[in-house]
Amino acid sequence: MTETLVDVPGALLCAETFGDPADPAILLIGGIAGPMDWWHADFCQALTDGGRFVVRYDHRDTGRSRTDPPGAPSYTGDDLSLDPVRLLDALGIGRAHLAGVSMGGGIAQQTAIEHRRRVASLTLMSTSPVTHDPDGPALPGPTPQASAQFHDPPPDPDWGDTEAVVRWLVDAERAFAGPGFDEADTLATARQVVARSLDPAAAANHFLVESRPVRGTLADVAVPTLVLHGDADPLFPPEHGAALAAAITGARLVLLPGVGHQYPPRSVWDVVVPEMLAISAAA
Repeated sequence: MTETLVDVPGALLCAETFGDPADPAILLIGGIAGPMDWWHADFCQALTDGGRFVVRYDHRDTGRSRTDPPGAPSYTGDDLSLDPVRLLDALGIGRAHLAGVSMGGGIAQQTAIEHRRRVASLTLMSTSPVTHDPDGPALPGPTPQASAQFHDPPPDPDWGDTEAVVRWLVDAERAFAGPGFDEADTLATARQVVARSLDPAAAANHFLVESRPVRGTLADVAVPTLVLHGDADPLFPPEHGAALAAAITGARLVLLPGVGHQYPPRSVWDVVVPEMLAISAAA
């Protein structure tokens, strides 16, 4: 593993690479407010063992990347969406296989539409189409329990109390996970997140930035695409994954049993890793 700070417009992004730079690159794009730690190092290593050069990074306001004061982001949603291309530029990577979860899946879709030459394949996890067919069926909304996390969220922790912040992060993950929630593994990752973060409270700035409409549609995506979606996703029910796969020519949909709205848990790596290696090999 090699960690580096990359200078991009308005920020320093912390990135970490695994494997041989001569191998095909997979760029992992995290969800909203998510630092790179949620892409487990063992998961990255499994992809590297399959002959891939893996890059994960901290979004702005997460991990060791540049942070703004909580409640006062100095960037826009455009910056979050452009950062993957900026990061590839800084690392000297012309084209990469993009894999994104939740918001990261939306960023990956947007990149494939607006920066086609930079994307070799897509793996879209726990996400929803960034463009919609107005004549298509309406997609179901979140469950009441998931919706309550946004409309009546639990109070913030005491940000000076490390253990309270860790528990708050674990509770946030549990609220969206499937029935096989791995408490111990999530707790270990949350501790790592807090230990690495310059300011854990700043991550909530992602919810304050605005984004413009995507310039194009999913019909413009012309790379091999894999859609991974949990059949127990409470935020984007499985119909979102099916609609996404239907909107992209030739996309493959794989439903993950017992998985919610979450980074791929260890219990399904034996499915997810081979699928990601296969879609990147098909490019």
